[in-house]
Amino acid sequence: MTEMLRRWCGGRPRRVDVAVALACFLVAAPVTAATAYHRDASVPAYLLLLLASCLPLLVRSRWPVPVAAATVLVGVVELVLIPFTPAPHPDAFGISLFAVGVALYAVATRTDRRTAWRTGCCAAGALTLTALVVRSGLEELPQNLGLIAWPCLSVAIGDAVRSRRELLASVVERAERAERTREEEARRRVTEERMRIARELHDVVAHHITLVNAQAGVAHHLMRTDPEHAYQALERIRDTSRAALDELRATVGLLRHSGDRAAPREPAPGLAGLDDLLDAFRHSGLDVALERAGEPDGLPPITDLTAYRIIQEALTNTHKHAGPTTARVRLDFAPGLLRLTVEDDGPAAGGPQGAGDGTGHGMIGMHERARAVGGTLTAGPRPRRGFRVHAALPLPGGRRPGCRP
Repeated sequence: MTEMLRRWCGGRPRRVDVAVALACFLVAAPVTAATAYHRDASVPAYLLLLLASCLPLLVRSRWPVPVAAATVLVGVVELVLIPFTPAPHPDAFGISLFAVGVALYAVATRTDRRTAWRTGCCAAGALTLTALVVRSGLEELPQNLGLIAWPCLSVAIGDAVRSRRELLASVVERAERAERTREEEARRRVTEERMRIARELHDVVAHHITLVNAQAGVAHHLMRTDPEHAYQALERIRDTSRAALDELRATVGLLRHSGDRAAPREPAPGLAGLDDLLDAFRHSGLDVALERAGEPDGLPPITDLTAYRIIQEALTNTHKHAGPTTARVRLDFAPGLLRLTVEDDGPAAGGPQGAGDGTGHGMIGMHERARAVGGTLTAGPRPRRGFRVHAALPLPGGRRPGCRP
């Protein structure tokens, strides 16, 4: 029966109000009829008074305070009419108390605490004052003052239910917010890892493919006129391809599970391998000079990798856009700061035209790498000719560099 009533209501306030009003009447009707019969009073009159107190409950969800006022008014009318009924009983009042309690409970659950208690106190005051006037005398005083308890008890129960609902709602909201925050954090970390792997793949592929392309061009040009040098170029293509495969294998290994024994364990490249990197560019026709100032003091692995990748990408862009030209790499190790500069003299006569606008994926990756370690990077054409990339990377014990070098 309860399940059928719950399905019929279906969370609709109007149906719930009808069900509550009907339940209130059906529960109180037998008691009211028995009381009237026991007191030799009119049973229909008592039931009609009960019906009048339950009818306002049909709209208790929409207007809880007016409904409470209406039920209290019925109770006041009942108190006034008791002395004029046949064979009045000293404790005859009580027909509308059940409806008053239900109405005040609705006020407490659907309004704020101050409104609920104001309404409850007004109801208790109105009923008590009416009873004191109608039923005067010291022998009736305890019963009259007892009318204060029923409205206050209804408000207290409703206020406790409302507070518990608000507490549960806040707990659910916090749980949902925590779940959303956890999902957003997971998505952010996945995006950062994806971008990091994309940068590594771009740097490895762009660098080695550029070198292989240049060395293949040299081998093709010298194959007939100078087979010995062409053979050396093919050897460098083999070595470069092997290095590219090794780095690709190491990068793809980042996608494997940490417990997968098949994942490669090659060390990440760093400035220790800078000479080999520059030799590879020199073999491809790029004249690269290296200058060092100072000595590194506790270079973190992430900064070491970042500096290597920036130099690698800058020289790859030089070779791609300027062709065989002259480039310079300068490393300046200052206290708490590493400054590195890569600049070239631009394309030679008849060489590739332009060095790009500095907005490709490689340039974006260099900026992202510099920001990831707390540094800055600037890149752009030199005043007369060529292109310049400058990065300032903080070292342990140093301050974060400014926006410009």
